[in-house]
Amino acid sequence: MRDIARVVVAIIVVCLVLFIINLQLDKTSGRSGNDSISVYNWGEYIDPEIVTQFEKETGINVVYETFDSNEAMMTKIENGGTSYDVAMPSEYAIEKMKKNDLLIPIDQSKIPNLLNIDPYFLNLPFDPGNKYSIPYFWGTVGIAFNPSLLDGQTFESWEDLWDPSLKQEVILVDGAREVMGMGLNTLGYSLNTKDEKQLQEATDKLKTLSPNIKAIIGDEIVETMRRNESAVALVWSGQAADIMYVNEDIDYVVPSEGSNLWFDNMIIPKTAANVEGAHTFINFMLDPKIAAQNADYVGYSTPNEQAIKLMDPEVTADERFYPTEEMRERLEVYKNLGVETLGKYNELFLEFKMDAQ
Repeated sequence: MRDIARVVVAIIVVCLVLFIINLQLDKTSGRSGNDSISVYNWGEYIDPEIVTQFEKETGINVVYETFDSNEAMMTKIENGGTSYDVAMPSEYAIEKMKKNDLLIPIDQSKIPNLLNIDPYFLNLPFDPGNKYSIPYFWGTVGIAFNPSLLDGQTFESWEDLWDPSLKQEVILVDGAREVMGMGLNTLGYSLNTKDEKQLQEATDKLKTLSPNIKAIIGDEIVETMRRNESAVALVWSGQAADIMYVNEDIDYVVPSEGSNLWFDNMIIPKTAANVEGAHTFINFMLDPKIAAQNADYVGYSTPNEQAIKLMDPEVTADERFYPTEEMRERLEVYKNLGVETLGKYNELFLEFKMDAQ
């Protein structure tokens, strides 16, 4: 009997240990319950104080993780195993996630702060009626440059990056759509072309830029430009704002040929464990004071027209970061190209990167 008792006690102990381990996994692997949500976002894309404030006001704990590309985000959500409740993908990723049945419809009755969003950013082609997504930030792709290091040179055209005087000076953001898009824009082609001949022409054009390439990197661009370690870079507008906040010599421009106009939205993945908490978080982020604070911290453009009224007018009137509707007409939104075409973009981008080394 004693042996049986020992076995029973041992089983109970093992079960308790496994229960405790499972609780820890819930906290660290993106699982959530009614008192917790998991948020999956780009790096440095939210004011940490806002997360703390949300937790205090709602009693909901936030498990926060980051990704560095839409593709990495989609792969992790599609593979399951991690119950993210809110994520912030870009427009073409949302289009693909809808197609692959990876999203839960938004209950707009639980998002009263949606009224604060500028109608321009609602009902866009990638999600008509905002059935699955709510606007978060928006911006452009362009050129950050330091005139003081370039004898006053400016960059009105993408072609200016090919100037021989910029040998080993140009930094590019490590993104296939952005870099291939630059090549396509230079030739007057669509950012969403599926024409293999045009894509190869763009790659060949980019290869002629190789002598001017200093590096192809990610978020390190910000510090590199801040420290004047390079004079010019292909960046997202929010990166440019971050750079310019510290280094006032830096300027930013969207070239005359056009560029990308992008939108990042909040969505609820199909695997969400706390859908109610996800709606609460999304609505909280659309509060004008919260949205204004977040935009001030992140540096990207907010679609929240009520938040804009609370922000520094010098910031929101700056057409480099809040381009007018007329200026937006020469910009193009990325579309979901499909697996095969996107693979071709990635393949050609890698070909260019190898040539630029």
